[in-house]
Amino acid sequence: MATVKFHGEVDVNLSGTELNVGDIAPVVTGVAQDLSDIQIGGQKGKAQIILAVPSLDTGVCAKEAKRFNDEAAKLDHAEVIIVSMDLPFAMKRFCAAEGANNIVVASDYRAKAFAKSYGVLQANGPLAGLTARAVFIVNPSGKITYKEIVPEITDEPNYDAVLRAAAEATSTACCGSCH
Repeated sequence: MATVKFHGEVDVNLSGTELNVGDIAPVVTGVAQDLSDIQIGGQKGKAQIILAVPSLDTGVCAKEAKRFNDEAAKLDHAEVIIVSMDLPFAMKRFCAAEGANNIVVASDYRAKAFAKSYGVLQANGPLAGLTARAVFIVNPSGKITYKEIVPEITDEPNYDAVLRAAAEATSTACCGSCH
């Protein structure tokens, strides 16, 4: 199983099912801002850019969410979903305060289904029980075309690589199943 760092000092083991590029993205249920169920993963007929973050209530996670909110406005045929263990009320407050209306937020607090199914649940360390920082891009056919587990939890993802992979996955010329 994968290991990441927290502040460069603590080794954090990730638990759950490790997924890789080429795998079919499992369908899991998260909780939306309004407490309704929201589907994450699987085949949706459009690309999904799934961002796992420890908590929107941290500077790095908030910066990442705001950046992807801005980028999401430029993407056609894609949905940006941010998953954390934050309660839906906190996610709603964050989105309202930041004007983040181009992203979907999903809480994984009930069953940790996303974190376990995607292999990003922090098993130990100061943030045990939260998700690690990770990015999964799922093409319209439900296949994972990009994966980044950020090696240092307090670092941001590689925005350029994510956005290149997102552009490829959202291309209208190909459904993505040929990659």
